[in-house]
Amino acid sequence: MNCFMEFLELPDSRVLMVRLQQKPFLENVISQVDYEYLKKCLLRDGKPTYYFAVRIMAATGVRISELLQIRVEDMIRGQMDLYSKGDKIRRIYFPQNVQETCLLWLQNEKRTSGSLFLNRFGNPITTNGIRDQLKVFALRYNLDPSVVHPHAFRHLFAKNFIEKCDDIALLSDILGHESIETTRIYLHKSSTEQQNLFNQIVNW
Repeated sequence: MNCFMEFLELPDSRVLMVRLQQKPFLENVISQVDYEYLKKCLLRDGKPTYYFAVRIMAATGVRISELLQIRVEDMIRGQMDLYSKGDKIRRIYFPQNVQETCLLWLQNEKRTSGSLFLNRFGNPITTNGIRDQLKVFALRYNLDPSVVHPHAFRHLFAKNFIEKCDDIALLSDILGHESIETTRIYLHKSSTEQQNLFNQIVNW
């Protein structure tokens, strides 16, 4: 905008830069309790595709676009390599407990190759398909729809990882962040966690 104003020779019309402050807390993060409840409901209702989609996102921190690139062959191998800008390789590891249960599901489905996540027509699921279905499940299971979305599980992974392993550089590599500063947000607690902790501490 400012370059345009200079082109018009209107220097007095320059727009001032606005600095956006990063919030000191996370928003729209699904709690561990709600995550466990969602998994339980999906298994109970015979929705293995979405059960594993949710579980893999929360256990690996992959983005929704990356989730849909996973193939059966990757799950058998226990890892998947992603290539980003500049031909940088990022390796996604599937935890052993997730891999084992997923392979049992694939064995029952008699699937040994191809896209891991298929819709009811046998075609690869789309990002909108997963997002829309997660909203349906949130309403069905009386969960807050604002915390049941693909990126919420990436947040959950990062929060859990940093609590058990304080290596933020490793977390940054796993998440595929270009800057470690982007990863630092996961050092913050959610607003709900902050309020609960505040209520526990302040009793005077």
